Amino acid sequence: MNSRTKWFVVSSSSCLTAILLTGMMLGKSPDQDSDAYKHLKVFSDVVLHIKEEYVEEPDMKAVTLGALNGMLEAIDPFASYLSADQYHDYLKSKEGHHADVGLVLSKKFGYLGVLGAIANSPAAKAGLGYSDIIEGIRGITTRDMSLATAEMLLQGDSGTSVDLSVVRVRHPEPSTVSLVRANIVLPPVETKMLEGQVGYINIDALSPALVKETAADIEKLQKDGAQKLVVDVRDCDTGSPEDGIALANLFLKQGRITYLKGQRYAQKNFDADPSKAITSLPVAVLTNHATADAAEILASAVQDNKRGQVVGERTWGDAALRQPITMDDGGVIILSVAKYFSADGKAIQDVGVTPATQVKEPEVQVEYDENDLPIAPSPDQLEKKKTENDPVVKKAVEVLAAKG
Repeated sequence: MNSRTKWFVVSSSSCLTAILLTGMMLGKSPDQDSDAYKHLKVFSDVVLHIKEEYVEEPDMKAVTLGALNGMLEAIDPFASYLSADQYHDYLKSKEGHHADVGLVLSKKFGYLGVLGAIANSPAAKAGLGYSDIIEGIRGITTRDMSLATAEMLLQGDSGTSVDLSVVRVRHPEPSTVSLVRANIVLPPVETKMLEGQVGYINIDALSPALVKETAADIEKLQKDGAQKLVVDVRDCDTGSPEDGIALANLFLKQGRITYLKGQRYAQKNFDADPSKAITSLPVAVLTNHATADAAEILASAVQDNKRGQVVGERTWGDAALRQPITMDDGGVIILSVAKYFSADGKAIQDVGVTPATQVKEPEVQVEYDENDLPIAPSPDQLEKKKTENDPVVKKAVEVLAAKG
């Protein structure tokens, strides 16, 4: 396919997506089914004209796939479309444990955007992080690639390598990054005592085991004399909503933590269980753009219930129940069927969590080698990413001190 045709495929995919989305927005009338069919007819007419009248015969499979993925990305950056064969491979890949590179991804501008990298993973050690774009995996463009497909391509046997083509915000020319797959181990919870009897808890990832670890660490900090707590969930983008609910309950004796609701999913409330709360100390939760999913539920619950302060930057926006929806041809859409809402009624996936006290993080300085390629940070640089001297932690301590 020449460059002109490639441009056409991308453009027509975007146009088809716009037509479908416009149809959905305009179809809010008493006769919704009729309107829906009208807009689908427009879609089919456009496809027919493209196929029969464009100057050269385009790859209609690519056009349709682009439209499908563009539509999914527009409503859910974590959604995926898989053909019947792809879904079969996807289920097979889920059967066993595979080594990975530790990337947390979402769709961005039609490509794969990096939300974060699990601490100490191959991706983190290579310096990949929030706002990087994965342009290609193993020589395959990620344009219109589903997240589920990318997940399969990134997994493999431990010790094997996978090449990524990466575009960075301040370095737009793609560079090749080779990562060696490894068995991913979620980083432990880290704690220390700051000045003024402030207990500091850093959580880079969540799981049921790490929630229990956090609970034990909170109790230890209290025994050691902590009078206030700072819970740092910046860059915490791994963990299920259930983990976030359990974590929030450690701090809440009463109130609504979150609720789950969808178009065909009846509202399900998650209220605090007083028997599971383990601390009443004043608390500040630190967030940034890479705070996602479970950690967002913690932040929203603490802020909306006026249990503590949220300090930092607006979170990413991802807390939903996703399920595979099988189509007639055996293909599958993995889609959000319900969203988690904050106690004050905002869909976390739509708006994230905006801290009452907003503090911008200092920009990460990236160094380049003689070939003008980014240099991966050293282990010391990675460890010093979060310290008590950074402005977000300092502001949180100030806010807690002002509360008495």
